[in-house]
Amino acid sequence: MRKALYPGSFDPITNGHVDILERAAKIFDLVEVAVLENPSKEPLFTVEERVRMIEEIFRGKEKIKVGSFRGLLVEYAKKTGAQVIIRGLRAISDFEYEFQMALMNFKMEPQIEIIFMMPRVEYSFLSSKLVKEIYSLGGTLPDLVPPAVDRELKKKFNDT
Repeated sequence: MRKALYPGSFDPITNGHVDILERAAKIFDLVEVAVLENPSKEPLFTVEERVRMIEEIFRGKEKIKVGSFRGLLVEYAKKTGAQVIIRGLRAISDFEYEFQMALMNFKMEPQIEIIFMMPRVEYSFLSSKLVKEIYSLGGTLPDLVPPAVDRELKKKFNDT
């Protein structure tokens, strides 16, 4: 079985992330959304909230599962039996950082491949950071985030 991990903070997941996941599920037998628990960041949503939203979004999609991890990505990949790590690239500005991380992960675990995927053009400008900023200022983006995310963002920012 070919298993891939799609790691990230997903705070929150956007339709750009969903696009990459759905396309990756056509390539791999199983894709795990690996939600990063990063103690150095202060996320808007807890890991549990992020996992719950993503599970709701992909309920019934047998090829997509959700997990969370802390620590080194390559260690989590080995532990879960993933052979591939998927990283999303929106723009050239993402490439340098992602390339550096990919080389370091490859150095630590050369048996795990890293694949870069770009979202569809309509999501190429989209980031979780921008989404949070717009909702915090009273705006909404219901066409750029899944309904579960739109609902939870409105709750967080008291716009229900």
